[in-house]
Amino acid sequence: MKRAMGPDGVPSQSVPWRKVLWEGQPFPDNYVDQRFLEELRRNEGIRQYRYWAVVKEAGFVGQQLSCVAVFITLWLYMEQGLLAPETLLWTSLMSALLGYGLYQALTSQTKSCSENCTHLADSQSAALFLSFTFGFSPVLKTLTESVSTDTVYAMSALMLLAHLVSFPYAHPSPPGSLSLNAALFASVCLASRLPGTLHTFAMLTCALLVFALWPCLLQRLRENAPGQFTGVCAGVCVGGVGGLGSQSLGGAVLLSLALVSVTLICPLLLVRLQRHKDNIHGPWDEAEIQEDLSRFLH
Repeated sequence: MKRAMGPDGVPSQSVPWRKVLWEGQPFPDNYVDQRFLEELRRNEGIRQYRYWAVVKEAGFVGQQLSCVAVFITLWLYMEQGLLAPETLLWTSLMSALLGYGLYQALTSQTKSCSENCTHLADSQSAALFLSFTFGFSPVLKTLTESVSTDTVYAMSALMLLAHLVSFPYAHPSPPGSLSLNAALFASVCLASRLPGTLHTFAMLTCALLVFALWPCLLQRLRENAPGQFTGVCAGVCVGGVGGLGSQSLGGAVLLSLALVSVTLICPLLLVRLQRHKDNIHGPWDEAEIQEDLSRFLH
């Protein structure tokens, strides 16, 4: 039994306080009794993270940074005439065939008519893309001819940053439309600054392989071969740092610092800061309807 307080703070009639809204009670609107905090719950449903598990997941972010570095390195080699477009084109083609075979090998389904139809559709899509890209390469080569080189480089850097920010790291297969379009836009801008039409075609083919097909294969590795997934991510990071280091020592150092921060320091901060999390739940939370109302929808 609680004694209600009047407007002047003087106790009035003795009545029990009930947590209901459908009947009038001689209590202020903000009145609560001593049992109010008994329903307090702290950190309900908080997920506990393990450091190395977080590092493993952060490896996907690190390898995507390295993929961008690898693409930029290949572009620098082609711009300087150190890499022939034919070499890049054939290497991309062989890598695509090997990657597609590995992607299919990682699936647990057996060969069937529907899969054969899928292989045929994939081949038709690849042939269509290569045909259109090769046909439009002269147009793409002169697309940014009237734009200054500094502006092209600035747009490319901005689009690659947008690609990294908007990339769906949790479910990268297929890549998000925003991240993929941003990466391809940056690829077109950079490819238009290469010496010849074949250079542009080879660079765009490589961009499709790096930004569109590679994430799908990596996601399949993460699902079906987690041990190999970690090694592949580490290898891509090493390749990105090494390739960028062959062109710019400062760029390699910056990439190394970024990889260490993303894959080692940020997960450590996440795990350490979990102990300071203090979420409270109680009767002040919004009501949640637990009853199944699906029968009313028919």
